[in-house]
Amino acid sequence: MSRGETMAAALSRALKLPGKKGSELGEYDPLTQADSDDESEEDDLVLNYPRNGLGRDGCLAPGSSKLRNGRLGRLVGATDGARDEEEEEEEDDDQWTDQVSGKPRRSRDDLKGGQYWSRRELGTGEDRGGGAGPSGAAGLGSHSSEAEEKRKRAKNAIRSAFFLVPLACAMLIVLLCAFLVPCQKAELEKKLRWERALGDAGGVTPPALALWDVDGDSVEDVLLGVTEWTNGTHATQRSKVYSAVAVCAASGQLLWREVLNEPVMYLQCGLQLSTQPSPVCLIIGKSNLMAVNGSTGRKLWSVALRNIESQAVLLPDIQGDSVPDLLLATLPADETLDLSLTLISGQTGKKIGNPVPFNLKGQGKLIGPLLHETQQGAYYILFGLGNVQAISLQDIYVRALDKMPETRFVLRKDMSWENMKNATSSSFISIYSGSERVEFLLPLVAGFGNNRNSLDAVSNLNSTRSDWVLFYGASTLSVLRQRDLHKQWTFSNASIHSEPALGHFNGDGVLDLFVQHSANGIMTALILSGASGTPLWKAEFVCPRLVLEASAVSTSTGQSVFLFWGSEPIRAQRNAPRTTMAPGVAAAEPLIRKLFLLHPAHPAALLQLSSTTDTAVTSAVSYLEYLKDATYITVSSRPTTGSESSAQIVESTSLRAAIKTGQIVQLGETQKTEAAGKVAAHEVNAFFRRLSFKPQ
Repeated sequence: MSRGETMAAALSRALKLPGKKGSELGEYDPLTQADSDDESEEDDLVLNYPRNGLGRDGCLAPGSSKLRNGRLGRLVGATDGARDEEEEEEEDDDQWTDQVSGKPRRSRDDLKGGQYWSRRELGTGEDRGGGAGPSGAAGLGSHSSEAEEKRKRAKNAIRSAFFLVPLACAMLIVLLCAFLVPCQKAELEKKLRWERALGDAGGVTPPALALWDVDGDSVEDVLLGVTEWTNGTHATQRSKVYSAVAVCAASGQLLWREVLNEPVMYLQCGLQLSTQPSPVCLIIGKSNLMAVNGSTGRKLWSVALRNIESQAVLLPDIQGDSVPDLLLATLPADETLDLSLTLISGQTGKKIGNPVPFNLKGQGKLIGPLLHETQQGAYYILFGLGNVQAISLQDIYVRALDKMPETRFVLRKDMSWENMKNATSSSFISIYSGSERVEFLLPLVAGFGNNRNSLDAVSNLNSTRSDWVLFYGASTLSVLRQRDLHKQWTFSNASIHSEPALGHFNGDGVLDLFVQHSANGIMTALILSGASGTPLWKAEFVCPRLVLEASAVSTSTGQSVFLFWGSEPIRAQRNAPRTTMAPGVAAAEPLIRKLFLLHPAHPAALLQLSSTTDTAVTSAVSYLEYLKDATYITVSSRPTTGSESSAQIVESTSLRAAIKTGQIVQLGETQKTEAAGKVAAHEVNAFFRRLSFKPQ
């Protein structure tokens, strides 16, 4: 080809318009593609124009000697610019992905080809002196990549630290809770086990006892009536000193002491006054009612009464001062005088009106007084001598002040109850009257027998809306329905000498009754169904008559455990004659008395918690809700060496700690509980160790 033809061909190729490639010639055909590419070409020129002015080979970078002329150069540059933009978007995406995954960007660039340089790398490799060689750009780009990689590693390290540090802290807290908290619980269980001698026992008469948290440590403390002898040269010079003391339940230390002029009959705590942030405790003697600050023992007010015979009954606010009021019963020793009910202001201690006397014809021990709220919201007072009567609180208020009350909503009557009045009496409603004297009357409420000296409004409200357990004739027990005063069921047995413990033995949701009676040197423990009165469990023990009530404590299983004192159980063997002991035989009064725990899940086995030669005279149960534990407080009489008197011993025991060291005692094979079967001792121990306790 001649030189002129060669130049013409080159010029023709330079001026040829872009179009579709032919199938055979491999060239663009401007005639077939002109219409279809007009809009797309314009879009490509607008949308894909390179933002940095670089072509595929970087020939348009500053300092380059290569130029693209004409339409072909523009189109090629546009195409390369579009590819560069796609590459930049891909590299931005890759950069974000690299930051997450931590993979170096340079390695990803190598995977993509290595000949394509990112805008950032070429920008850093620019030669402001007039040009950049390939080696110079590569060196500066490599330095930039290493700096970027270091920054990414620093970011990844910070992210890892933000994740690992909280994780390590959480693991440390879990480990502390796993190891330190059980240690603290075990340490507290040890502190809850203590023993302290406080004064003279005075025989086996139960002293005044109450439980309430007075020092604010979330553990119910012990309040106790104490009698002590003053020191003197001769016995005739000695005299008794009476006091009420508060003992810290977590350590056994004495918190405060209030000296009195007479023995303490009752102790009650929980009264809330508007002027006192601390709980208020009542100290009741034969002729005086005193309110003290529960935290310090400081006297707040007192009122003089004659022949006080009952605890204080917590009433609703009948004066309108936002403080609950009180009611006490007085009963003179002279039988010619009448029993009286006296209203007391809870805020000031002053009498509300005059004492209200009642001419009761019955004979026997004083029953009540108890407060009851009917289904219509009316309040009635239950009391009696050998029988049980009821009178509305409104009638007592009217007779005390000789006027109608202003707060009629609190002091009103229930006509369904008023219609049950006796035909011969216009004041009393007969709850029970018969030839047999009433021994006990108590609300059918769980935990009422454990610590009924509380003036807490919530617990008292629960006890005022229930049915009642009625003992009469010393051997008959009935459950009275409060809605119509009818007996739901009746059970007769040998003489019952103590109030029952109320808890859940079976799974019917109705409270069952644990009762005890003694005859011929044998103590029989019996559990009756609260729904029907049928016996559910029975066991016999070699033990004299003990005037000590049992206790029932709710557990995490939904049932209750029953705590009671006894001696060796009588294991009746098959085909063996039953032996009895005369009351005067020494063996009928064992020196060792044992505290047993019974759970309904294992009725054929008892857990012996402790044993002692002391004589327990009264007890109470305190709950530790945050530990899911309970403490068993016992007041015992212990003979002193070289003296005819006995020391009064107060002892506290954590039930969970006592269970860990308890011993399994299997009952006889012929017990009614034989259907439950004998369980291995280690299985029973494992079950008891898993028990936790909760309030009733």
